[in-house]
Amino acid sequence: MKPTTLKTAAEVLSDFATKGISISQWAHERNLPPSVVYGVLKGKRKARIGKSHKAAVLLGLKHGEIVD
Repeated sequence: MKPTTLKTAAEVLSDFATKGISISQWAHERNLPPSVVYGVLKGKRKARIGKSHKAAVLLGLKHGEIVD
């Protein structure tokens, strides 16, 4: 499901804190390397293709389609 509004990295981190979920736990549940998720949230990965794209879409940071 595509979110209507995108979130910022700060909003995503706040959501994790509110729910008591670690970034690492979230990543493992979605078969993503935690380093990729951390990189996307810190802006060190462009999230254009591959796992970083998938992470950004699942986090709600960008609109896109996930094709496996």
